[in-house]
Amino acid sequence: MQLRLISWFFITLNFMEYIGSQHASRVRRQGRMHPNVSQGCQGGCATCSDYNGCLSCKPRLFFVLERIGMKQIGVCLSSCPSGYYGTRYPDINKCAKCKADCDTCFTRNFCTKCKSGFYLYSGKCLENCPDGLEANNHTMECTSIVHCETSEWSPWSPCMKKGKTCGFKRGNEVRVREIVQHPSARGNPCPATSESRKCIVQRKRCQKEGKGKKNREEKRKKSNKDESKETRQESKGRAARRQNREQRENNNKTQPKKRKAPNKEQDLAPVDTAH
Repeated sequence: MQLRLISWFFITLNFMEYIGSQHASRVRRQGRMHPNVSQGCQGGCATCSDYNGCLSCKPRLFFVLERIGMKQIGVCLSSCPSGYYGTRYPDINKCAKCKADCDTCFTRNFCTKCKSGFYLYSGKCLENCPDGLEANNHTMECTSIVHCETSEWSPWSPCMKKGKTCGFKRGNEVRVREIVQHPSARGNPCPATSESRKCIVQRKRCQKEGKGKKNREEKRKKSNKDESKETRQESKGRAARRQNREQRENNNKTQPKKRKAPNKEQDLAPVDTAH
């Protein structure tokens, strides 16, 4: 029993020594591969070196290689730059390059914006748009051809000549329609939006009326004259009524004195007879 315990002890000790030697050799190999690897990196790097920049990134950041002259430097970014798309893996997140004619992309085979000289259609960049589509130089996309659309014709207008509906026998009547949809570059152009035709009506006399500012001034002067005339008449009437009232008041004051004069003579007569 003791021999078994001793043998198990030596076996376990040898196994632990073997594991330690393997770990030390792995560390030595990593030191030979990246002699300048540092754990205290800046800018989102998990590990880095002075020569190659970032070697691995912190979680949720994308690893991308940037070319500086003949040298490539690893950087860690929160999102991929223009011309790249991101892919996530269990151990690392990488930025992969889009196709040469693609400015931005969702995946390598699906572009979202094309470079100059190409038009976007269904995730692809084309030099010429397919049949039935046209190149939109504003959005740089292949879009459907749009033709012009108009509304229905309006009813015919009254028969007129020189803007009047009287004083003539032969004139013109007009109808119009509106543009509902303007065409695209290769679409069918819009037709005429107005039509006119000749018409015959029974001649009617036009009422004579003054025109323009002169007529308005004459009307205003006439109304002012009428108002001033009415005002003068009213003032004359008030003056005449006031004069008549004053005359009646004066007559009322003088009439009692004439009645009292004969009474005084009658009172004096008996006095004279008494003497």
